[in-house]
Amino acid sequence: MKYVMTYRAVEDFLPLAQENYPAHSARVDEFARRGDLLMVGTFDEPMNGEAMGVFTTREAAEEFIAGDPFVVNGVVASWAVRPWNEVLQP
Repeated sequence: MKYVMTYRAVEDFLPLAQENYPAHSARVDEFARRGDLLMVGTFDEPMNGEAMGVFTTREAAEEFIAGDPFVVNGVVASWAVRPWNEVLQP
């Protein structure tokens, strides 16, 4: 079982996202190093501020969200965490 986090950004998110990106990126790196974050990225078509991440536990996803500069500083309008039953495993 994995946990998928989804983000939806506020309108006109880009300037605020750019301002907070260095701290957000550092948080991504921290959780990846710990092994809690398996993958993360934005959706490109259309580029509207939607993104997702895959975490090993719900607790890790919720911890990430609680301290993410994108959430804390208002880049993210809404978020969700959902359990995901992966089918293919390496």
